[in-house]
Amino acid sequence: MSTGKITKISGPLVIASGMRDSNMFDVVRVSDARLIGEIIEMHGDRASIQVYEETAGLGTGEPVVSTGVPLSVELGPGLIGGIFDGIQRPLDVIRDMVGNNLPRGVEVPALDREKKWTFEPLVKEGQKLTGGDAIGRVQESDIVEQKIMVPPGLAGEVKTIKSGEFTVTETVCIIADEQGEEVEISLMQKWPVRQGRPFVKKLTPDMPLITGQRVIDTLFPMAKGGVAAIPGPFGSGKTVIQHQLAKWAEADIIVYIGCGERGNEMTDVLNEFPELIDPNTGKSLMERTVLIANTSDMPVAAREASIYTGITIAEYFRDMGYSVALMADSTSRWAEALREMSGRLEEMPGEEGYPAYLGSRLAQFYERAGRVISLGSEEREGTLSVIGAVSPPGGDISEPVSQATLRIVKVFWGLDASLAYKRHFPAINWLTSYSLYSDSLGLWFDLNLAPDWTAMRQRMLALLSDEAELEEIVRLVGIDALSPEDRLKMEAARSIREDFLHQLAFHDVDTYTSLRKQYLMMKLVEEYYLFSLQALKAGADIEDLASLPVREAIGRFKYIEEDDIESSYKKTHDDLDAQLKEALEKKEEF
Repeated sequence: MSTGKITKISGPLVIASGMRDSNMFDVVRVSDARLIGEIIEMHGDRASIQVYEETAGLGTGEPVVSTGVPLSVELGPGLIGGIFDGIQRPLDVIRDMVGNNLPRGVEVPALDREKKWTFEPLVKEGQKLTGGDAIGRVQESDIVEQKIMVPPGLAGEVKTIKSGEFTVTETVCIIADEQGEEVEISLMQKWPVRQGRPFVKKLTPDMPLITGQRVIDTLFPMAKGGVAAIPGPFGSGKTVIQHQLAKWAEADIIVYIGCGERGNEMTDVLNEFPELIDPNTGKSLMERTVLIANTSDMPVAAREASIYTGITIAEYFRDMGYSVALMADSTSRWAEALREMSGRLEEMPGEEGYPAYLGSRLAQFYERAGRVISLGSEEREGTLSVIGAVSPPGGDISEPVSQATLRIVKVFWGLDASLAYKRHFPAINWLTSYSLYSDSLGLWFDLNLAPDWTAMRQRMLALLSDEAELEEIVRLVGIDALSPEDRLKMEAARSIREDFLHQLAFHDVDTYTSLRKQYLMMKLVEEYYLFSLQALKAGADIEDLASLPVREAIGRFKYIEEDDIESSYKKTHDDLDAQLKEALEKKEEF
């Protein structure tokens, strides 16, 4: 440990001298109030410290003590269902101790030191182990079984292994490493947040992350282990979409980071998640969720740590072989923390005052996502999918954070304020959004769901694109100027928008749509268009085709229960067939 003295204070930046024995990214305690900070620059014996708490009232000459260890998170039983701040302090425990106001300098361990967990060993004495091997398991919640793993970089022979009830700090196993030294292993391990956890091999993401949101799964799918961005202006529904993905995405573990968002949005999460029932298990969603709450009224600098804290916890569960989905809401607020610290450090600013290294920092964060073979003798495959919300001022995605993010991510779900104002949810603009996973995942959909899935998706996108062009003509000269074929295109595109893409997040049935139901919905809309096109060529009237009664049944198909979709599809298909014949016969009578 080295002790220095404060020489300068500039908001969250504190300069301390006499810190020669300290290292970059060491955690320090600042002043007698013991505020937590992290060294972000070293010049000789002068350390630039990013303080994660309010620095008002500090004075020069006060002590700064280095702990000698980098900013780390505690990984072990007790994470699931936990609510932590950006530097992994348990907010619920602090509230019980000191009330609703978070005091400065409070020191509380992230994981409960008193609670005992039932540990069941999976190895025997004398067994040879390597980093990543599971020595035992702990049933953390009704849903999540936590594997207690040998820390990366350690290998050796099991000398003793215990079973029973233990706290996270008690020794459950002793391993003699290759040098013959005995290493004690407890239920908890620590890991520096800025260092990605190691793995054996990164694999190509080739399976979709099923979300139950039709515009995402069908038009702009995301792969398990992929990265996506949701940029959009204020009020366009970024947070609601992230809540929907947290509820319904096909992931074993959810890590939700509220980074710099308003406190009421995190309050919604805290109120909703415990009451939400996981559709796969019938248990509370909180039994597979970790929340990092770093709201806008907390110190700005702490936002920088919150992103790394969240992704390190997510990597820990990925290493166990779980599929993990991480929601970061929002990376723009995190970038604001980088901009503030860069300005305080008097660095040369980049575009709009952001630091020149903004792009590389974002890339370092997103590249920790992926589908990997985890460490260990037994081959385990885990995935970590990252979905980052971006909040560009005024919805202008030409600003630096959005552009740097778009250069990295493979999926862009662009939110549109005009769609949001029309109460179209999700407000993902189908003309500006894209997914670079479409081709590889299209093969999975064609093989596992229906051979014509990809072709149908492309035809739907083509219809929506044609509609945008036709709307320009309609605005100029009116709808009567269009040919009957173009009128039918407009009707089919309207059906795609209103009947298929529009989804009610708070409707019991429509909030989640299985892939089979999505396919049948697509099929009904396309059948209406193709069959009507044939009828039109055979002489049917466009007005009759546009007002077919079956269109209401197609529109209401989204509200059909999953058990009834096959019979309902057949009935709607038959009704469509009958009504088109009727429209043709009516024309022949005239």
